[in-house]
Amino acid sequence: MFDEKAGSEIIDGKEYVVLCVSNSYEKKFYLNPNFDNLPKKVKQELKAVCVIATTESGGILLMEYDPEGNLLIRTEADEGDIMFDEISAGLYVSKIQHENRELLEELELYYKVFFLHQGIDS
Repeated sequence: MFDEKAGSEIIDGKEYVVLCVSNSYEKKFYLNPNFDNLPKKVKQELKAVCVIATTESGGILLMEYDPEGNLLIRTEADEGDIMFDEISAGLYVSKIQHENRELLEELELYYKVFFLHQGIDS
């Protein structure tokens, strides 16, 4: 379960650091305050991409870093949400990964260097 105050969630005993979340149920976008120093344009792009995806397919979209620093995009829905379209959500995730490949790679590099303190060639 995502803990907004901690900016992370534990899945299978591993901590995943949440970059951002778009929630269609609450009509809310969350950007982890640890990433406030990202350029304004990057933050705007993340918000646009995530909100459009959840507006179209419903549910919740999360962008989060796994313990190795890989940026993952996943969707989830409330248990009783019969309107959530899992296929559409999966297609939006693929679309985001394809159309924003360079941005996502740069965000991974940023996280690995500034948060995990890895070298650029790691």
